[in-house]
Amino acid sequence: MRHQPLFKGLEPASLARLAEAAVRRNLPRSDVLFRRGDLPAGMYVVVFGSIQLLAPHGVRGKRLTGVVRAGQSFGEPVMFLQRPAMVDAVAAEDSLVVQLPREALLALVDENPLLARQLLATLSERVEKLVNELARQSGGSGRARLASYLLAHSGAAGAGELALPASKASVASQLNVTPEHFSRLLHELAADGVLAIEGRRVRVLDRDRLAAAAGTHRRRRAQ
Repeated sequence: MRHQPLFKGLEPASLARLAEAAVRRNLPRSDVLFRRGDLPAGMYVVVFGSIQLLAPHGVRGKRLTGVVRAGQSFGEPVMFLQRPAMVDAVAAEDSLVVQLPREALLALVDENPLLARQLLATLSERVEKLVNELARQSGGSGRARLASYLLAHSGAAGAGELALPASKASVASQLNVTPEHFSRLLHELAADGVLAIEGRRVRVLDRDRLAAAAGTHRRRRAQ
C-alpha cells in the first residue's frame, strides 16, 4: 500500500494500521466486486488489473461510466455519503483490489491531515475528469466524440497507442453511439490513415488529423 499514490507520505505506523484492516480481493476477469444498490463497505484501491464501472443503460444493457486502473481508488463518494452504490464494479481483467473499511479509513483521516488532503485532491481530479468527459460526450458528432476520446487516452504527443479498456460495445455506450456506429467510425479513421487497429489495440498514426476530427484545432483558434 505504501506504493499507492493516495497513501504516499503516510507514517509507517499509520500504513500498518490501515493494512491490518484492509481486505484483499482477488478478482478473475468478469468477477463482480459489487453491484448497483449494494451498501458501501468502504473504498477500494486497485493494485493491479482494472475495474469497469457499469451503469444501467436501456432495458437490459449496461453503460460504461469509467475504468479504474492500477494505483487508482474508487468508492469514496458512496462511502462518505453512506448511500447505495450507483454502478456495478466488474473486473475487466484479472485484478487485485484492496478494500479499506470505512471505520478504519475515517479514523485515520481524523488524525492525518495529509491523508485528508490527498483524498480531497483525488476526488477533485475525478470531478474535473468527469466534467471534461461529459463535455466530450455531449458535444459534436459521434466521429468527433470518438476522436476526442482517443486523443485523451493515447498519450500527450506524437503517435500514441492505447488498448480499449473494455469491449467495443461498452466503449460505444460511453460515447453515446451504437456498437455498429462505433466500429464503422473506427474503420473509417483507419481507412483514412489516421489509425491502425488490431483487436482492442488502437495506434494513432496522425495525431493532427485526429485532433482535426475532434474539432480540437477549431476550439483552440476560437480561444
